[in-house]
Amino acid sequence: MKLTKLPGNKSIAIFSILGILSVFLALQLKFSFDFEQFFPTNDPDLEFFKEFIEEFETDDNFLFIAVEKKSGVFDQEFLTSFHDFALKTRNLPDIVSSQSLTKISYPVKTPFAITTVPAIHINDPSKYERDKEKILSDERFVYNLIDKEATALNVVLKTTEKMQLEASENLMDALNLLISNYDFENYHYLGRAYFQQELVKMQKREIIVSGIVSMILVLLIMFLIFRRPKGIAIALVSIGLGLLLFLGLLGLTGRELNAMAALYPVLMIIVGTSDVIHIMSKYIDELRKGLTKKEAITITIKEIGLATLLTSATTAVGFCTLMTSQVQPIRDFGINAAIGVLVAYVTVIFFTTALLVKFDVQDLILIKNGKSFWDEKMRAMHRYTTRNGKRIAIGAVFFTIFALIGISKISTNYNIMDNMPRGEKITEDFVFFEEMFAGFRPMEFAVFAKNGKKADDYQVLKEIDKLETKLRTNPHVKSINSILMIYKSINQMMSNNRKSAYEFPRTEKQFDKINKFAKKVPEVSVDVLLSKDKTKTRLACRMKDIGADSTQNIRRKLDTWINSNIDTTIVELKQTGTGLILEKNSTYVRQSLLWGLGLAVIIVGLLMALLFRDWRLIIISLIPNVIPLILAGALLGYLNVELEAGISIVFAVIFGIAVDDTIHFISKFMLARRKGMNIDDALEITFVESGKAIILTSIILFFGFLVLLFSIHPPSVVIGLLISATLLSAVIGDLLLIPVLIRWLIKE
Repeated sequence: MKLTKLPGNKSIAIFSILGILSVFLALQLKFSFDFEQFFPTNDPDLEFFKEFIEEFETDDNFLFIAVEKKSGVFDQEFLTSFHDFALKTRNLPDIVSSQSLTKISYPVKTPFAITTVPAIHINDPSKYERDKEKILSDERFVYNLIDKEATALNVVLKTTEKMQLEASENLMDALNLLISNYDFENYHYLGRAYFQQELVKMQKREIIVSGIVSMILVLLIMFLIFRRPKGIAIALVSIGLGLLLFLGLLGLTGRELNAMAALYPVLMIIVGTSDVIHIMSKYIDELRKGLTKKEAITITIKEIGLATLLTSATTAVGFCTLMTSQVQPIRDFGINAAIGVLVAYVTVIFFTTALLVKFDVQDLILIKNGKSFWDEKMRAMHRYTTRNGKRIAIGAVFFTIFALIGISKISTNYNIMDNMPRGEKITEDFVFFEEMFAGFRPMEFAVFAKNGKKADDYQVLKEIDKLETKLRTNPHVKSINSILMIYKSINQMMSNNRKSAYEFPRTEKQFDKINKFAKKVPEVSVDVLLSKDKTKTRLACRMKDIGADSTQNIRRKLDTWINSNIDTTIVELKQTGTGLILEKNSTYVRQSLLWGLGLAVIIVGLLMALLFRDWRLIIISLIPNVIPLILAGALLGYLNVELEAGISIVFAVIFGIAVDDTIHFISKFMLARRKGMNIDDALEITFVESGKAIILTSIILFFGFLVLLFSIHPPSVVIGLLISATLLSAVIGDLLLIPVLIRWLIKE
């Protein structure tokens, strides 16, 4: 390698300039959060949904505002304030319509004309009890506009479709300003605009907090290792510069940071720290042998630089396997993380080495008897593997069986709540709507009239009514909206607004009579439910957040029921909507995980083959790195943690990073063998010279990913715990299992 020919001062100057530029570029970084990001690409149901909403509208263009009055909402002062607030919400930016219980009236047929009666007589408290009784018995209102205990009212805002972050922030700022003018006990939000604003805030907080905590951790570790200000400064500047260059590169390329962005600082700092420790440890060891600085850095780059290049390449390969995912944020994380690993490597090789040659060993580390301490411990571990080979192998077999049992328990029944930030108002609001109203998770059916019929014909609507009746038997479905509401409301009106009359007409003759009134309903009221050519209609529900697998099970049972009970010669029913598409991620996560990991093992195996050119070393290098993967799966199973898109990246991170120490260990072993050492001596020198760096970097990885415990994002916490625990198993596998496998498979 000819990397040392690059002049040190020039290298330092170039990286300093790049660092300054990166500061400005990093400030241009953009953040985004859309549920559409998590839609699986190239999915037939997604393509159908896109075509379907072209004639209707999306199912997430809403914003709910629930206002509490715990003593009861039927209070004149409260109702007056709430009504005024609801009226003014119509003037908020990007609001298409506003609906609330105080603005709703019942249609009443009189001998002279159809008139209306308000659902709540705000100015006549004497009628409150009767109004309350009537409203709470009306399925159109309970769980939608009022909770069943009448302690909260809900304003339903319809927003413009596909709102982006800037529009969402403008809307939420205006809404917060408006609601601050009222003395409500408490209020809660739910909807796309609110999610976008709050979750992007969370992303920014996560990046700042994880970056700061990680750097503090690295500072402490570097102090414990080097004990010299200059050595600590070189390490910190190198790691920080790598992170800065990475963020600058993201800013330069215009890449948006999504829900996975909080992992970038932790990942870059940890990967950079690992590279720095391996390079600096080797350089210091060579200086302590009496070599000149030039000779020491040359040997360091030739031996550790090559090994670090290979570890960076394999780590990048591990991340690149995430590009097999059908979820865009996962693919983005994979390619960004792979780029970050390579940026960290280039920074260490060109910048850190250029700095190191300017300092003597006493400038970099406090020289004590630490080396002899580590030498003694590493030789003791070498002797342990020599004497206990069979025990280590048997332990690995039993561990594998234990882990496979845990893997069999893995569930993909994740829910939206699992991804909500801990201790934040957005989570409190989400729980409130889950408990008091109809919840958030959408369920939708596309309805197609067949054989020349129209979607508003009696026979078609009768089949839809069958489905509605079936859906109401499910306790998790709390809100149903379809064109049938119009006919049921008219039927009730023509029956003196009796509660029992809110039903679909039982006979076609009765339907024809009602249909005369239905045709007078303005088109603007039905165009979101009925296509212009009247061949299609929709049935939209909202249900509780019971988990992806549980919801899919309900959907499968509904499909079976539809096939047995709906006349498919009259109507075709197809499930669609954002809920269905997001739920399919549970299937895609499993598929892409297995495919991605299989691909990673093959690619890393090929890299090992090119490096070592010995099939035995390929097997030796791969087996210890399978152990952390199955441990991660076992922990998911035993701890009842649902596997979802965000957590699925754990396996790529583990495999990509765990293989690093394996390469360092085997590379050192092969170098010793090429110098003529026998297997046992080569293993001993490998333990002594590489064991310390492997243990130190593993400790850093362990505590580095534990930084994610400071996250308020539950998947990030789980990711941190899983990676920390499994990487400990990786170092144990490297230092215990690899020597045993070498002795078994490689002969003198």
